Amino acid sequence: MKYIFLLLPFLFSINLYSQKIPDSTFIVENYDKTVFEIPMRDGVKLYTVIYSPKDRSQLYPVLLQRTCYSVRPYKEGEYKKRLGPNSFLMRDKYIFVYQDVRGRWMSGGRFDNMRPHIKGNKFKNKKDIDESSDTYDTVDWLMKNLKNHNGRVGQWGISYPGFYTAAALPEAHPALKASSPQAPIADFFFDDFHHMGAFLQSYLYAFPVFGVNKEMPTTKSWYEHEWDPFEKAGDPSNGYEYNLGIGSLKNVTEKIYPQNFFWEQIVEHPNYDEFWQKRSILPHLKEIDHAVMTVGGWFDAEDLYGPLNIYKNLEANNPGIKNTIVMGPWSHGDWAREKGMQSVNHIYFGDSISTYYQKNIEEPFFRHHLKQEGNLNLPEAFMFDTGIKEWKKFDIWPPKNNLPVSLRFEKSGKLTVNQPVDTDAAFDYLSDPNKPVPYRSEIIPVRFTPRPFMTDDQRHASMRPDVLTFSTDTLLEDFTLSGEILAKLNVILSVTDADFVVKLIDVYPANAKATKATPDYVTMAGYQQLVRSEVFRGRFRNSFEKPEPFTPGEMESVNIPLQDILHTFKKGHKVMIQIHSTWFPYIDRNPQTYIENIYKAEEKDFVKGIIKVMGSSEIRIGK
Repeated sequence: MKYIFLLLPFLFSINLYSQKIPDSTFIVENYDKTVFEIPMRDGVKLYTVIYSPKDRSQLYPVLLQRTCYSVRPYKEGEYKKRLGPNSFLMRDKYIFVYQDVRGRWMSGGRFDNMRPHIKGNKFKNKKDIDESSDTYDTVDWLMKNLKNHNGRVGQWGISYPGFYTAAALPEAHPALKASSPQAPIADFFFDDFHHMGAFLQSYLYAFPVFGVNKEMPTTKSWYEHEWDPFEKAGDPSNGYEYNLGIGSLKNVTEKIYPQNFFWEQIVEHPNYDEFWQKRSILPHLKEIDHAVMTVGGWFDAEDLYGPLNIYKNLEANNPGIKNTIVMGPWSHGDWAREKGMQSVNHIYFGDSISTYYQKNIEEPFFRHHLKQEGNLNLPEAFMFDTGIKEWKKFDIWPPKNNLPVSLRFEKSGKLTVNQPVDTDAAFDYLSDPNKPVPYRSEIIPVRFTPRPFMTDDQRHASMRPDVLTFSTDTLLEDFTLSGEILAKLNVILSVTDADFVVKLIDVYPANAKATKATPDYVTMAGYQQLVRSEVFRGRFRNSFEKPEPFTPGEMESVNIPLQDILHTFKKGHKVMIQIHSTWFPYIDRNPQTYIENIYKAEEKDFVKGIIKVMGSSEIRIGK
């Protein structure tokens, strides 16, 4: 026993050393890198890089990431700068496995966006493959060929790799014990490239990545030249004017992406038809038998729909599953890196929030389920209140004990809370797609993805005549909104089609002070912070699969689901709602003339229209 005590100072010094050395040095000193081409059931081989601990005195669990974004570096002797979801896991020693998915980079086969899942396919037909079968075959090969594993596998990924993680949940390999889909795409008609049927024009920059197939295995980008036509379209420094100059999306087909297969798919499938339905992973999240922790950011401009709906479908379809959701004050994927100060655009949320998540939530999740160590005390839902800037724990999400909140519009322009409908109220504006409402308060380039706008100041919009603005009186006490949001609009149009943008906004008081995230040119006094928003293409009000025109002059209902919220509006603040019909160039312009395929609209189809919103409309938070 005395020898153990003599060794303690030495062991402690080793631990301190391992924490102080840079991640990149730690990897080289503690991991071996090997490369394999793992055969799938149809004979296609997937390029796979394995980082195994040099210490072979014990067995380790496997952490797998499958990606379409490259497992680089490819050169022999070159290592990643960091392994795994975070440094805590890397230093705790796992076998980290990275794989180029089918059709990307050094892997064989053909790439398919959101490859459809084939139910019950695991042992039926070896020629029918999906992302679940590729993951199954990879895990099976690892279990049979790696010598120092403990028989337990976890997987994780952010964004598209988050989809690959979610896609592997159904009919998973028995060795798969823990999965963490993070910012996962769930359905391309509601995530990323579309929001409630509307196309995200800001994503035009992304099409070379997803719409060009390589000819052979490669370690270098094969699609960068595809950006050339887009760059030659003009000066993109002013994103608003630049995108107006592109004109209708028909010009994108003819002049920018005439041979991009993904753009062609979007143009030829403007509605939620079988093509898109087959690519949704949500209907297949059944009979899941291992632990899942879904992670997202409240201010994720790319994938907010995905994590919330993957969690909810897992919860509804898998009774008793170990199912956890984490939503923090992050933009897309920011929980995987620590910037010190956590802010989104001009809004400050605190310090070291990503490190807190990595150390206290993510690392214990994988260690418990893969190493069977430690007591896991995670709640069902670990959610960040973005108003008071605190973590909150819930037994289930959305919370079931919350009373629903109804926000309505009085003819005076006041926003009321849980008050009767003002039957005499009606509000209208002239929507002109040739003079659309800017999505940002600043003139900036538009790049994929425009993250800062998710908390942007909305004063630029509230001053426009084509934006309806309603606000409460100054709050006399803190007011928390949590759960799902549904905007139930009753509208009358003078045109046959229109989009609807609904925004929930936190209005700061006149004495609001700057924070360390506030630039010199911004004043927080009266700041109108965007908290939650969504766009809805009106033609889909009755069916995403079968759109239909509006009948001018007739009142119709448009129900717009916004993504969930956990936000406390502080005493002295106000709650604001804005409604308008253009949001450019984040969202493409609806011509407001109903045509069968909006991607083939002519310039003559873009017309002004009067949009009337009735006082019988309601914004509903909670059931």
